[in-house]
Amino acid sequence: MVAAPSLNDPNFKRTVVYIIDQRPEGTLGVVLNRPSEVAVHDVLPPWGSHVTKPQCIYIGGPVEQKTALCLAALKAGTDPSAVEGLVGVQGPVALVDLDAEPDDLMPLVRGLRVFAGYAGWGEGQLQGEIDRGDWFVVTGLADDVLVGAKADLWGRVLRRQGMPLALLSTYPNDPKDN
Repeated sequence: MVAAPSLNDPNFKRTVVYIIDQRPEGTLGVVLNRPSEVAVHDVLPPWGSHVTKPQCIYIGGPVEQKTALCLAALKAGTDPSAVEGLVGVQGPVALVDLDAEPDDLMPLVRGLRVFAGYAGWGEGQLQGEIDRGDWFVVTGLADDVLVGAKADLWGRVLRRQGMPLALLSTYPNDPKDN
């Protein structure tokens, strides 16, 4: 999902959220484009050298920020259901059990990212926000999970949607800047 330019909630302004789980009782996802200043090595030493650069923890959302989630983009042909320590999310993207041994999983992944916290919505809440125009529902790519801190993921995802959403990718951070 991509935040609409009109969404001014500081937790979600200009964000791209990767949905991990959606059920009738609620939805869980992580914000992909909010890097922190905290190195993964400082919090999860076994994983520090294995995460995709920049090797920092990303702020996954405002809920339970002391909880860490890890998403991996798997190598072609990897079946997450056949690997202990991986839970398939969508296509080549999987949740990684941070209690697993990193060296056992690394041959199966193209890259991974660790998130502190997550974005969560209760029953019907997200649909209400979508109906109000706060979010654009688009197809995510596995590489979105691995995009670096300096990339404009928000603009990149909007541009690849084609018209008319691509036009929004040039929307300034602050309309007064025009």
